[in-house]
Amino acid sequence: MDFTRKLSFLVFLLSVLISLKNQNAETKKGSWFSSSYSSPFSKAPLSSRLMFTTSKMGMKIQEFHISGSLRYDYYNESCPQAEQIIKSTVREIYKLKPSIAPQLLRLVFHDCFIEGCDASVLLDPHDGIDSEKESPPNESLKGFDHIDIIKSELEETCPGVVSCADILVLAARESVLLAGGPFYPLYTGRRDSTLSYSEEATYDLPSPQDDVVKITEKFESRGFDERETVSLLGAHSTGMIHCKFILNRLYNFGGTNRPDPSIDPEFLNLLRSQCKSNHVSSTPSASPAPTPSPSSSIGGLSSALIQEPGLKMDYEGSGSGFGTLYYRSLLRGRGILYADQQLTAGGDTETWVQAYASDASLFQRDFAMAMMKLSNHRVLTAPLGQVRSDCRKID
Repeated sequence: MDFTRKLSFLVFLLSVLISLKNQNAETKKGSWFSSSYSSPFSKAPLSSRLMFTTSKMGMKIQEFHISGSLRYDYYNESCPQAEQIIKSTVREIYKLKPSIAPQLLRLVFHDCFIEGCDASVLLDPHDGIDSEKESPPNESLKGFDHIDIIKSELEETCPGVVSCADILVLAARESVLLAGGPFYPLYTGRRDSTLSYSEEATYDLPSPQDDVVKITEKFESRGFDERETVSLLGAHSTGMIHCKFILNRLYNFGGTNRPDPSIDPEFLNLLRSQCKSNHVSSTPSASPAPTPSPSSSIGGLSSALIQEPGLKMDYEGSGSGFGTLYYRSLLRGRGILYADQQLTAGGDTETWVQAYASDASLFQRDFAMAMMKLSNHRVLTAPLGQVRSDCRKID
């Protein structure tokens, strides 16, 4: 573990200690944790835990591991170059294809949201495999070829060691950094699923047409509260949205032959200039529909298909800040997706939109913690699952 990673992890542990010491204190803006924001360590299904004890000399940190569990730097002995290989490969691809960042961010969300972070979304249709790739919300998923490249590099160095599930969460973290987001420490040791869940992906992923009630219900079913939901949707700060996901908002909202009245009029003209009404026939039905992110789901917005028009999320220009433009746009009635704009419909979600719009550092901290929690959602560890040699098929 290099000095930077050690320092990052120590800072993170210090934050956890402070949160535990003040777990009954009133929530304060800008803190890593608060009484209303539970630590991902408390809910993650891990055998590896951090033990905190107090003594006259102060707080002590004791880390212990149990074989077959997730832990920090899991591949330290079996494949010490693993995380560096993933990092360098993602960055090399990014130089040629910057779209890798939103693509991988979307992939990890679509994987983890359905039956946990087990790389099931990577499986191709095959005998006995009802591939998640073929579900409507996943039809425009991209980045599978990038995962193949990373896996190939790892197999040359450490054959049969690093799981596709770990590759995906670590590559997504690197994508967040490349998009201007925060670094966050991750446990590793995930195993790959031998199953795929097409039906669950079809109906359980959030939809661009969901209202705030449906959005929060779907995230709550995965253990995420309003604060975490709003922070995770900040991934819509990067990528591109295909016009087909917003055409009804622009021209025939709710069958009225009028635009969504919540859209800022000036912004409506901008959207219509990019997404013409003659594309309305390609608009997908509301249910099931692709999810709110890349072009439809939470994992950052996907790169547009060549034949489909779309709108860049950072439409005011690059460098506007990961998360900043997104939340400020929502407060101005300039959310591109209906599901995004619904976060300002009132209640706790609007409170957090306002908080993140005014405090970029708060958003970065909360987004990092939410991504850690997402990356630990319902993982498989040994002896369950397997380590695939090819991420697209079961060994």
